[in-house]
Amino acid sequence: MASDSLAYLLGLNLLAAVGFMALVWLLSLPTKNASLADIFWGLGFVCLAWLSFVETGGYLGRKLLLTLLTSVWGLRLSLHIAWRNRGQGEDRRYRAWRAKWGASFWWVSLFTVFLLQAVLLWLISLTVQLGQISPHPAHFTWLDWLGVLLWTIGFTFEAVADWQLARFKADPANRGKVMNQGLWRYSRHPNYFGESLIWWGLFLMTLATPQGWWALISPLVITFLLLKVSGVTLLEKDIVERRPEYREYLETTSAFIPWFPKTRAR
Repeated sequence: MASDSLAYLLGLNLLAAVGFMALVWLLSLPTKNASLADIFWGLGFVCLAWLSFVETGGYLGRKLLLTLLTSVWGLRLSLHIAWRNRGQGEDRRYRAWRAKWGASFWWVSLFTVFLLQAVLLWLISLTVQLGQISPHPAHFTWLDWLGVLLWTIGFTFEAVADWQLARFKADPANRGKVMNQGLWRYSRHPNYFGESLIWWGLFLMTLATPQGWWALISPLVITFLLLKVSGVTLLEKDIVERRPEYREYLETTSAFIPWFPKTRAR
């Protein structure tokens, strides 16, 4: 694809991401629920993947595989968050911002929540966009299959971890307890670890194409966000403040990459 066509694709997808999240913002106004941004986050990637599929002329097999894998991940994530949030109202993070900004939150949220997520969505999905551009190689390579394997491991980790946590929380006997069973015994955030692997897997598929290394920004950005911004760091700060018993789990269990738990020093 020529550079002008590449610029067209990236520009079109950026506009699509902004337009998509702006519509979600409009939906959030009458419901006063900025958590809709989280529910529609996965669907945004699905939209950009299929838009890239239609607009590009790359190798059909790789295009279809990238698009389908992104769609499976994005749809599952959106459905999971929608199910998890049912009847819960707005997430506490957004409630705190709403209280801080007061009557101005309706328009402040457009920029600080929805448009910010639109740009991040577009940036992280670069590997799905760029991986569909080149018609070469016109066959699957070992990088494609390695990427599929990594994606499968990551998807399994994320889906199983979410399912295990949902079952744990559904049991009234576990109220106030720390989830340290199943995959959560080996990682404090196995779902985040799985999501990171998913994007490294998609990147490997893109790396099979000429100049695919440009898409390295995708897994780097999502891994950084999961570790340092909206994932591990933010979540654990909130949990420790609300539940001091979490500290023992924090001291004995790997934060991200699954590993055997340590024995706490007495």
